[in-house]
Amino acid sequence: MAMKKVLLHICCGICSSWAIEKLKIDGFQVCGFFYNPNIQPEEEYFKRLAVAQKVAEFHRIELLAGKYDPDKWQQEVKGRENDPEGGKRCLVCFHFRLKETFRKAVELGIEHFTTTLTISPHKNFEVIKNIGSSLSPEGFLAYNFKKEDGFKKSNKFCREHELYRQNYCGCLYSRISL
Repeated sequence: MAMKKVLLHICCGICSSWAIEKLKIDGFQVCGFFYNPNIQPEEEYFKRLAVAQKVAEFHRIELLAGKYDPDKWQQEVKGRENDPEGGKRCLVCFHFRLKETFRKAVELGIEHFTTTLTISPHKNFEVIKNIGSSLSPEGFLAYNFKKEDGFKKSNKFCREHELYRQNYCGCLYSRISL
């Protein structure tokens, strides 16, 4: 019997460390997809991509990177610049990135997709689950990677492997709100 495949949207390498491990434990062949045109400045984007690549190498998974197009993301959230962190702008951002992940999964012929976004204690699992399920009720795997101390495990992995750890979600608006 063939192993089930899943395309894992990776918001950052650190968050992916436990998510990849958990999906493998659950019998999935994981393909990573780093798609984050929201991350600014550009140097920050490449720092996070480098960490995602290190984690992918460690876990021996393929990692694909979507196009870095912050202007396209900026158009998507236009008019939401002053929304509070965790507000409507974030929902638009989650939908934007998950929609592209679903599109990529279809393109690759991968039946399932999920996201590392659910590992953050600052992100609402139900909101992310609803967005993913609205894109594909059968294809979205509603993993709450916070469970089983996922966030703690990912941070431990980061320390053990001396990986760069960011201090804001990714967009300039979340950086300003620090």
